[in-house]
Amino acid sequence: MKTPGPDHPITLEPATGRWCARFAGEVIADSSAAVILREASYPARVYFPRADVAMQHLDRTEATTHCPYKGDAAYYSVRANGAMSESAVWTYEQPYPAMAGIAGLLSFYPDRVEVYEVAEPAVSIGV
Repeated sequence: MKTPGPDHPITLEPATGRWCARFAGEVIADSSAAVILREASYPARVYFPRADVAMQHLDRTEATTHCPYKGDAAYYSVRANGAMSESAVWTYEQPYPAMAGIAGLLSFYPDRVEVYEVAEPAVSIGV
């Protein structure tokens, strides 16, 4: 386990406004309580609370990865409107203590799922 620091900074901050994730024309996440993770020189990532994700569109996979700063990640495939993307969603269910703020939240690969900020308040996604 490594701790974020000056050589590899990681910050978490509440996202301002409302954030959504869309796959195959279906909004599968809609939140006013998202978290932005900024890690070193990587692009910022949006993490969504599970309560704001339409989990019926996600299927747990066997895939796992390990990050020395965050811990072990589990993955979900996303499906909607006849389309599917394997392991397009990740979560750190029990991250290392320094990253406790992302425990159980879900993030989407932006090259497979459209993640975007909107101006209006969040709406129910039928969870």
